[in-house]
Amino acid sequence: MTIPSAPTSSDSSQGETPVLKKALTTPLLYFFILGDVLGAGVYVLVGQIAAKSGGAVWVPLLLALLLSLLTAASYAELATKYPRAGGASHYATLAYGPFTGFLAGYCMLAAGIVSVAALARGFAGDYLTTFVTLPVVLVAAVFLGALALLNARGISESTRANLVATLVEVGGLLLVAGLGVWLFLRGDGDPGRLTRLGTPGTGAAAGALGGTVLAYYSFVGFETSVNVAEETRDPRRSYPRALFGALVTAGAVYVLVGVVASAAVPTATLVHSSGPLLEVVKEAGGVPPKLFSAVALVAVANGALLTGIMSSRLAYGMARDGLLPRFLTRVLPGRRTPWASIATTTAVSFLLALTGDVATLASTLVLLLLVVFFIVNTAVLVQRRDRPARSHFRAYTAVPVLGAVSCVVLATQVEAEVWLRGLGVIAVGVVLGAVATVRRRRSAS
Repeated sequence: MTIPSAPTSSDSSQGETPVLKKALTTPLLYFFILGDVLGAGVYVLVGQIAAKSGGAVWVPLLLALLLSLLTAASYAELATKYPRAGGASHYATLAYGPFTGFLAGYCMLAAGIVSVAALARGFAGDYLTTFVTLPVVLVAAVFLGALALLNARGISESTRANLVATLVEVGGLLLVAGLGVWLFLRGDGDPGRLTRLGTPGTGAAAGALGGTVLAYYSFVGFETSVNVAEETRDPRRSYPRALFGALVTAGAVYVLVGVVASAAVPTATLVHSSGPLLEVVKEAGGVPPKLFSAVALVAVANGALLTGIMSSRLAYGMARDGLLPRFLTRVLPGRRTPWASIATTTAVSFLLALTGDVATLASTLVLLLLVVFFIVNTAVLVQRRDRPARSHFRAYTAVPVLGAVSCVVLATQVEAEVWLRGLGVIAVGVVLGAVATVRRRRSAS
């Protein structure tokens, strides 16, 4: 299948799709990915991972990193082979046709919008109430509106804001790690908990696998970066370096935080806490809880900003491929950012933020992404038949195979009620995909 050449005109009214501005360097892309991965997940999930895996929280975190790297390699090959906005949707369209392309894009887009909605609710929760109590509707509206304006201002401005926020996020996690080490050195804590894998109701293997499903959520976010590959300078060199560097950095921080939290705080305390890392801060003392709450708010906001960028670029890419209404390809004349897709995805996220709780939204997100990741891993193998003249990153064949298998294994650990909810969302995508495919065929005939 031939790849449509990128349009060069900035005047969409003349029937040509405008091209996004190339503004991302390797360091900016690295911090983009790192900031998206180091989001709110690790701040709230350590306790839930401990409930599944026991005190050895670091084990599922490490396993989740390794599994993420498998799928990341598939993304690196496809993103450097086809550096276009649209990501998984574009890759699936090339490999399997427009219907599967729409379904992959729909699941990815739905996951992104759901994630932003969950983070909006998370921003309005306990961390914010440490400072002030406001209605969720008001907080969500102001929060999402501010992020949309920053997104529309430009990719450079958004990623520079992400750079600052990422440094704050990493600083907060390193603070937790440092406090945990200090707590242990002064004679508190129990390092013996680090070898206790599994719970009384599960064995070590089942505990590790169950915890890995939750830990996997902490690593998602790397996949959003393919949607800005088109806005990256020299993506064939920059993207793999930034992607793998950011994932390994995040993994190292996560494992360190997992070790410290488990050794410093009793497992039962972690399990029953909605802010498990805050328990480390309280146990160690010396740092005001409000300070750490502020850091957590920055982490939530940064994750929502970067996921919002992904969602808007994905909607833009799908519209350019004819899978969504053409309206979504409109860009600001001066800024060259996709304002129509930004406004639309923000509005849907706002509505979802008012109709679901964080736990429900997050669980559905994981399942949707596993569907997307399975499609992407298999698309790599299918697209090996296409050999473009330009060079690109290439993964060993076993890597996408193992990546696809890992998605199936993790999906078997998802609860039945989440499957029912997720299948409902996917069913809507199947119907919409069928309609989009029929319309596209008619317009092409």
